[in-house]
Amino acid sequence: MKKFYKYYLLVSTIIILTVLIQSIIQYSLRNQERMAAVINVAGKQRMFSQLVLKDFYECKDYDCNYSELKVALAKLYRTDEVLQNGDEKLGFYPVENPEIIADFKKLQPHLDYIYANLNATDRIAEVSVIELSGHVDSFLKIMDGIVLKFQQESEEEIKTIMIIEVELAVLSLFIILFEIVYIVNPIIRKTTSQNQKLKEISWHQSHAYASHMKNIKDLQHVLKIERKIENKEDLVACVITELDALNEVSENMLKSLESDEEEISKLDILLTKLDKLFDRKK
Repeated sequence: MKKFYKYYLLVSTIIILTVLIQSIIQYSLRNQERMAAVINVAGKQRMFSQLVLKDFYECKDYDCNYSELKVALAKLYRTDEVLQNGDEKLGFYPVENPEIIADFKKLQPHLDYIYANLNATDRIAEVSVIELSGHVDSFLKIMDGIVLKFQQESEEEIKTIMIIEVELAVLSLFIILFEIVYIVNPIIRKTTSQNQKLKEISWHQSHAYASHMKNIKDLQHVLKIERKIENKEDLVACVITELDALNEVSENMLKSLESDEEEISKLDILLTKLDKLFDRKK
C-alpha cells in the first residue's frame, strides 16, 4: 500500500479541491439568491407604505369596504417583522448589521403610527392627512436607506467570497505544481526508465540471444553429422563459446531489470517518516 501513496495523494487532493471549490460556489450562489430576495422584499416594503397611503385617500374621500387597506396594512407590518427577525420558510436570517438595526429602530415609530391610526377603520376620518403623509414620507426615506444598506452588505459578502475563491484558486495552483514536481514527474521518469529497460531486454532477446541460439543449433546439427574426433572437439569448443556468450547476454538482461540506483523523491522521504511516526504511536 505504501507504494501507492503518491497516487492516493494525487487523486484525493483533486477530489478535495473539486468538492471545496464546488461547495464555495454553491454557497455563493445560495447567498446571492437569499440577499436578492431580501432586497426585493425590502423594496416591496416601500411600495406597501405607498399603497397604504393610496388606500387611505380612497377610503377617506370615497366609500370603500377597507379590505384593500387592511391587506396592505397587514403586509406592511408582516414584512417589517420578516426583514428584522427573519423567516425560516423564506430563508431569511435575522438582521445582524448594527446600522440596519438602528435604521429599523428609527422606522418603528412611523410604522406604529401608520398601523395604529389605520387599523381602526372606524376612526379613519379623524386621521390627519398631513401627519400621515409625513410619517409615510419619513418611512420611505428611512426604508430607502435600509434597502441601500442591504445592497451594500450583499456586495461586501460577494467581494469576500470572491477573495476566498481567488485565494483557493492560488492554493490549488500551488498544490497542482507541487504534485507535478513531486508526484507526476517521478512517475513519468519511472515509466520512461521502465520503457527503456524493456527496450534493452527486447533488443537482447531479438538480436543477441536469438543469434547465439541459432549458432548453437547449427553447431549441434554439424556435431551430429561430423565423424572426426578432432573436428568434434573444435565444434564442442565453439558450442561452449556460444554458451558463454549466451550466459553473458542473460546477465545483461538481468542487469537491465535491476535499478542501478533507486531514486527517492522528497515526498517519499516525507511519507516514510510519517509511516515511522505512526508505527511508533501504535
